[in-house]
Amino acid sequence: MNNNICSLHHVSLIVSDTDKSLEFYCGILGLERVERPDLGFPGAWLQVGDQHIHLLELPNPDSTDNRPLHGGRDRHTAFSVQGLDLLRQRLHEAGIDYSMSQSGRKALFCRDPDANAVELIAG
Repeated sequence: MNNNICSLHHVSLIVSDTDKSLEFYCGILGLERVERPDLGFPGAWLQVGDQHIHLLELPNPDSTDNRPLHGGRDRHTAFSVQGLDLLRQRLHEAGIDYSMSQSGRKALFCRDPDANAVELIAG
């Protein structure tokens, strides 16, 4: 089979408050905000290597109730990171709950302010 898909371009996450989400993604995780066109609703684009995370401040059609405690059992966005221990410390200092990967890998799972699961993998 000929695979014409070359790479992942971006992932979009629905958020309720762009500024609060930026505190998490930029302030704690250290992502860089990049230019975003006016799309008629609030949001932000974040650079992740050659890819983006698009934060969309829109009504969430999905319930955030009853999400699994461990983000590895939920849909999630995974990042390869340098300095996992430093990020773990930042999460702890910010009072953000996290759990270590149950696979034995050096990775952890946490949730952003809108309960989107995030995996941070030592790379």
